[in-house]
Amino acid sequence: MKIFTILLFGLFILTNPNFSQSKEIKRLNGSKIKTNEIDRIITQLMDTANVQGLSIGILNDNKIEFIKSYGYKNKKENELLDTSTVLYAASFSKPVFAFLTLKLVQENVLDLDTPLYKYLDKPIPEYDDYSQLGTDEQWKLITARMCLSHTTGLPNTRWINVKTGEIDTTGQMKIYFKPGTRYAYSGEGLKLLQLVVEKITGKNIEELAIEKIFKPFGMNRSGYIWHDRFDNNYAIGHLENDVLNPKKKRTVPVASGSLVTTITDFSRFVENVMQGKDLNKKLWKMMISPQIKITSKYQFPTITDETTTDNESINLSYGLGWGLLKCKYGRAFFKEGHDDAWRNYNINFIDKGISIIIMTNSANGELIFKELLEKVIGDTCTPWKWERYLPYNCSPK
Repeated sequence: MKIFTILLFGLFILTNPNFSQSKEIKRLNGSKIKTNEIDRIITQLMDTANVQGLSIGILNDNKIEFIKSYGYKNKKENELLDTSTVLYAASFSKPVFAFLTLKLVQENVLDLDTPLYKYLDKPIPEYDDYSQLGTDEQWKLITARMCLSHTTGLPNTRWINVKTGEIDTTGQMKIYFKPGTRYAYSGEGLKLLQLVVEKITGKNIEELAIEKIFKPFGMNRSGYIWHDRFDNNYAIGHLENDVLNPKKKRTVPVASGSLVTTITDFSRFVENVMQGKDLNKKLWKMMISPQIKITSKYQFPTITDETTTDNESINLSYGLGWGLLKCKYGRAFFKEGHDDAWRNYNINFIDKGISIIIMTNSANGELIFKELLEKVIGDTCTPWKWERYLPYNCSPK
């Protein structure tokens, strides 16, 4: 019995990516990196840039190959992060909602190109959040496709001045350009689509996500609202100077940014998306096909006339819920997540079957993204300048 137990434990270690320190991960250029080298790279970067907590997931051949957490979920209390710790997903919320929307399209509940107002029982400006649009009938042009590809002309959030980036307590809602004609990242566009989805289904997006994504994909510690079961293991955000920045436990789901999840759960989501699960081939291909070319110099501020040709070499564009690029390693789709004390990034190289998911509960997280991506999977394609991922060892202009 003792020998059997030893053999069983040995088998567990060999087959579990979190225990096998000698395991090798395939990189984009075909080389391999050992997991203990990944540990060394990440811990060194975290120490250098004061990143308090970080979780990472890596896919090889479209399957989860490595998941691990480093640092603290609460540095003040010396509580360590683990792969079941609930983290604030920020704008990782958006591709999950986009996938949910495409499932509704597949079920013929919604059409991507039907103007959204046609699904509602009253004109869009008669809803409180959109009353300021009453004098601009361009709202009649907005479709689900435009919301998912960030071409509605709506601001990212009504509470931020689109030019200065400062807080705007007046909450201005405005369509800044003809819908469908250009890219400008917009959380407000996703909120409008959420309104329509909830009206036509009679369910809120938390109920729909549980039914169509969380349960089927085994995402048991994820939600667009807070659930009591998350209280036993969740992370606190950390500002640059280690000051704690707790996130509000939401009771109302918001498609553009209320998702909480774990590195394990979100890696499962990415794995299913990479494998084309639950979407027919036509919709899956549409999701990762360019809907609009991106020429803006930076992703933020969103409403700007400042353009660049710097990203033409990677064919930077937007699909349905995801940013897109094409480089020497083939096609890729990606998404960021950003809030005061939370920094997340995910990029998926379709033609290589390689993905990386990074989630941090640290305002300093983005300072190490460029170097981490390059050293761990060999990603030199991510448009870090456009995303303003200024490395810790670079001086801002």
